[in-house]
Amino acid sequence: MTILLFGLLVILFFMNVPIAIALGLSTVVVVIVSGTLELSTLPHRMFTTLDSFPLMAAPFFILAGKIMEHGGISEKIINFASSLVGHMRGGLAHVSIVACMFFAALSGSAVATTAAVGGILIPAMVKAGYNREFAASVQAAGGTTGVIIPPSVPMVMFAVTAGVSVSDLFIAGIVPGILVGLSLMVWTYIYSVRKDVKITSKLSWSKVKTSFLESILAILMPIIILGGIYGGIFTPTEASVVAVVYGLVIGKFVYKKITFSILKKILLDTITVVSALSLIIASASFFGFYLTIARIPHELGLWISQMELPTLVIMGVIIILLLIVGMFMDEISAIIILTPILLPVVVAAGIDPVHFGLVMIINLAIGLLTPPVGLSLFVAAKVGNVNHEKLLKPLLPFIIILVIDVIILFLLPQLSIGIVDLTK
Repeated sequence: MTILLFGLLVILFFMNVPIAIALGLSTVVVVIVSGTLELSTLPHRMFTTLDSFPLMAAPFFILAGKIMEHGGISEKIINFASSLVGHMRGGLAHVSIVACMFFAALSGSAVATTAAVGGILIPAMVKAGYNREFAASVQAAGGTTGVIIPPSVPMVMFAVTAGVSVSDLFIAGIVPGILVGLSLMVWTYIYSVRKDVKITSKLSWSKVKTSFLESILAILMPIIILGGIYGGIFTPTEASVVAVVYGLVIGKFVYKKITFSILKKILLDTITVVSALSLIIASASFFGFYLTIARIPHELGLWISQMELPTLVIMGVIIILLLIVGMFMDEISAIIILTPILLPVVVAAGIDPVHFGLVMIINLAIGLLTPPVGLSLFVAAKVGNVNHEKLLKPLLPFIIILVIDVIILFLLPQLSIGIVDLTK
């Protein structure tokens, strides 16, 4: 039955059947053939999964990200980032990455981060003389911080799927997110030196102060959201609602960017994304439920533990697997499908689930930069008006850096769960 289940799933994927339908259909066929479960449990299981308070954080953070994207907040953040790092060699490229890091703390989405920041900075970099392909690749790479720096929609999905604390994952993601951003800036600086990119501005503390005051309402948002979660004032789900309300108030009444027509577009875009996501979650829950009933993850974990393989070998294989999966599947789908399978394996190997979650999320984020399903790659290419195939070469150093970051994070769990332990 296991071979039949995964065989059907692979065949349906290669037939370009939507992921939600492929998951549900393959599971239904196996359930009918095996007689393991009553088919009537399918709709009940799907509804029960979606009827989850922690899971409600995902659609609200998605909505909040859309509001940030259209509410004028990205412009304020870019101005502040420019005042901080615009004086460095390769200034605008650094501004792109730093602005992505700030915006990531608001949106929770790599695609939203890439689109919101890239729409302003890619044309600006091209106008300033940067190579168009490099400008778009910097933006695509910087956009990956959208799912690494909390709040993050994939973190919410992993927490719900793995049964771990959303707050712990958010806390654990702070240092790795900063590490990823800084490491991307290192290569940007090396590239700028090699290409002799000129310094076009000087550090001005008065400009830093002015841009900070202008963007303070945008910068306060992640402080309010994350501070409220860590301070025990509200749950991550409640925080996501606060983010929506805060973003609406700032975008409508302060920056005056959100009109009725823009709000309508924001809501329609959110409904489209959330509907597709909900169907994937519901189908994947039945898929995962069958795996549990069939004891497939348990048997896999037991088999690997009996082999007594070193933890480094186990994680090395998993990292390679996730890199491959990330190329062909979007991050949330991969998390929902693979977490029930891989989590028992890593727990049996003595790896903390929260730590594994961060490794998994950053690992799969690399897939955002690679075809055929690299969403950040395609968004950056579209915004930058360049063929995505031309971005693969300039993106390669960034991809290598991200792989190194994954390895560093795995070898130094203190960077993630060490921070969680300090807060308890």
